[in-house]
Amino acid sequence: MPTAEKRAILDEISETLQNSGALYVTKYQGMSVDQANKLRGAFRKGNVHYKVYKNKLMKLAMQEVGGYDDMLPLLTDQNAFAFVEDELSAPAKVLKDFIKENNDKPEFKAALIDGDFYGPDQLEVLAAMKSKDEIIGDILGLLMAPITNVVGGLQAQGSNLVGAVKTIAEKGEN
Repeated sequence: MPTAEKRAILDEISETLQNSGALYVTKYQGMSVDQANKLRGAFRKGNVHYKVYKNKLMKLAMQEVGGYDDMLPLLTDQNAFAFVEDELSAPAKVLKDFIKENNDKPEFKAALIDGDFYGPDQLEVLAAMKSKDEIIGDILGLLMAPITNVVGGLQAQGSNLVGAVKTIAEKGEN
C-alpha cells in the first residue's frame, strides 16, 4: 500500500487522467533544465499540463482509471506526461516544433487521445490535426456558403431582371 504522500500523488494523477481528453508521453532524458523549463512554458501557453511522475505511480493510476493498457509498456525510462482537456492536438504541435529546435529532445513516445493510441511515428499526424475552434470555423464556413451563394444568385438574377426590364423599356421608348 502506498504511503499517504504517494496516495495523494496517485489521487492527483487519477483525477488528472479522468479529466483529460488526451495523454502524451515523452522521454525527457538528456534534456537540460533550461530546455525542460522552456518546454513546460510552451505547454503552459497551449493550456497543457506537463509534469514528471514516477512511472510506478503513473502505472497504478492508469490501472485505477482504466483504458490505458496500450500506454503501460511505455512506462520505462525517464518520462514526462502532457495532459490536455480541450485542444487535443495542442501538445503535438508544441512537441513537433520543440523537438525540431532542440536536437530531437524530448523523444515523443506515444499519445492516447479519446481512447485511441498513437505511436511515436504519428506525431506529424497529430500535429496536423485541426483544433476544435478551426473545425467549428470550417463547419460554419460550409453552412454559410450555400446562403452566400443563394443571396449572390438572387442579386445576380435581380440585376439581370432589372437590366432586362430597362432594356425593354428603353426599346419601347424608341
